[in-house]
Amino acid sequence: MSVAFVKEPEGGEAFENLPDRPISPHTNFVTPEGLAQIEAEVARLEKEVASLDPTDKAEDSRIGRDLRYWASRKNTAQLVEPKPGDTVHFGATVTIVREDDAGKETKQTFRIVGEDEADPHKGSISYVAPLARALTGKSVGDVVEVNGNDVEILDIKN
Repeated sequence: MSVAFVKEPEGGEAFENLPDRPISPHTNFVTPEGLAQIEAEVARLEKEVASLDPTDKAEDSRIGRDLRYWASRKNTAQLVEPKPGDTVHFGATVTIVREDDAGKETKQTFRIVGEDEADPHKGSISYVAPLARALTGKSVGDVVEVNGNDVEILDIKN
């Protein structure tokens, strides 16, 4: 193994600042719950900074990077309050039906949310996801094509 991979640079600093996390070019729309999650993450990281061991450069770098990301997301957040309506929109919970690869119809329900709060495994997708984009502005009974498959809207809840 080359010593370049194990030797600390001069001055003893083995750890440099981590590169910043990439920020999405899309508008940072958030639901009230999404804004609360961002604010909680900033507060948690600020507590970590306050209790950080000053000799732990790796942890300092990680926390600093994460705090810069979440502080930026908090500062650019645009709160979208829930609104009533008959069409698919940001914050709505949508139930669809589509055929899976085996030809079997599958129902799915998800909420359209901001990028940072999206978690498909927990039933939320980002408003910039192809499915959310295709459904936005559509009504119950509308059929849209997403990735070569037809998707029908069964229900919209606000």
